[in-house]
Amino acid sequence: MAARHREDGFGSLDNPERIFDQDYQQLKQDFVAHRRGFIDLKFRPDRDSIGEGVLSLTDLDRVQWLRPGEIAPNPSLIVDGISRFDFGQGRIGNCWFHAAVGSLAFQNNILKQVIPPGQIFNEEYCGLFHFRFWRFGIWVDVVIDDILPTIDGRLIFVHSTTQNEFWPALLEKAYAKVCGSYADMIAGTPAEALMDFTGGVYIYVDLKDPPPNLWKLIWRACQSKSLMGCVTPQGETSENKVAANGLVKGHAYTVTGVKQVMSQKKVESLIRLWNPWGEGEWKGDWSDRSPLWNTVRPQDREECLKVADNGEFWMTIADFCKHFTHLDICCQSPSFMDGSQALDWKASVYEGRWVAGATAGGNKRHDSFWINPQFRIKIGKVLGERAETHNDGNMLVSLMQKPDKRNRRQVKNLYIGFYVFEVPEEFMRKKGQFPASFFSHHSPVAHTKIFRVAREVMEFFKVKPGEYLIVPSTFKPYETASFILTIHAKREILSPAV
Repeated sequence: MAARHREDGFGSLDNPERIFDQDYQQLKQDFVAHRRGFIDLKFRPDRDSIGEGVLSLTDLDRVQWLRPGEIAPNPSLIVDGISRFDFGQGRIGNCWFHAAVGSLAFQNNILKQVIPPGQIFNEEYCGLFHFRFWRFGIWVDVVIDDILPTIDGRLIFVHSTTQNEFWPALLEKAYAKVCGSYADMIAGTPAEALMDFTGGVYIYVDLKDPPPNLWKLIWRACQSKSLMGCVTPQGETSENKVAANGLVKGHAYTVTGVKQVMSQKKVESLIRLWNPWGEGEWKGDWSDRSPLWNTVRPQDREECLKVADNGEFWMTIADFCKHFTHLDICCQSPSFMDGSQALDWKASVYEGRWVAGATAGGNKRHDSFWINPQFRIKIGKVLGERAETHNDGNMLVSLMQKPDKRNRRQVKNLYIGFYVFEVPEEFMRKKGQFPASFFSHHSPVAHTKIFRVAREVMEFFKVKPGEYLIVPSTFKPYETASFILTIHAKREILSPAV
């Protein structure tokens, strides 16, 4: 299968694709000129936009769709800047999205990508706003009206701590439109929204088998202005959702900082987390009321405990690994992982598709593995002497499933993974699909540790200069799905072959 390399241009951040072909500037010009309030006919203020399973039938009958001016006096999109403490999660299980929003609130440059500036309630206000997300390889511009679902005059879903600030509710509505409905935002991991906010590089860290340099990795990620989220394991029952230690079971949190303090003649490496509920905190060591804070310098104690009972707390890296399943990091470049320069890294993006009976061969245990899409790349010269001598990884491969359905809840992710084979000298002149015999006699030099049911899987590893064959696959054969394969290399990617 020939690989198609994605090109810049339409679908870029500067020229995003318009969802439903809705042009924000044209719509604004028309509605301002006619002094009418915009109503989005592509995402109507009705039950279909809320979706099923979010509210009871009784509550659905009580819903009123109101504009900001009908909810609070002097409405504003943003009041005194944007902060993770501006909002709290509402009556929908989308903590994964709000954990990502909490991380987004730290990075003004990324915020401006997602929330284009200049949107204010002024004389040209017509109830029209727009937001931008990176969706499966392209940037999209999402137009919405500002008619929000309420009960008894209060927002049902995300709510602001400042009554007349509406960026959280409007951002959530725009993302609900992209997903299909508010109900389509139920359940997920922070990685999904983190990628949709940045279009960057996704790093998955398994906290049950963490790297030995985990704290340093997180510290570097903070320094590089990465976005980070994490998740607690599901409870054994649906009861007692909040554990005795204060953590919510099966819940997403935002990583908001790291710090080392000297306590009782020992260095403690701490990580700061935030609960998107805006309340509910860890009660163990180094929690807000822990006596351990009396063992550190007053300056450290004051800096770390500026505000109490805001959903934000500290814990040790050891407790973090014990009580959370994995860490999601999203960044502009993998450079923070080894302290290299972002310019050292090059990226290539390809699209492909598994088709049952044609190009869906399953994993390497199946005889049909060889029919999977194959992508051949050549890793050339080292970009700088540092990369030549560094012992860390120099290639990151990411595989993302691309859904065929609009509504997020209807998307069934498959178990996916990939293998990387070095092309030996005798196959250098080979053109087209590599045969089954090649895979019978050659082992991969790298591969995903496990096949996962996830929107995206990735691995970070080290390879030497040469040619490589990357084979993405589903775990089982005869499964149909589209995908995006992204390769980041610290050594220059010269040319695709197959």
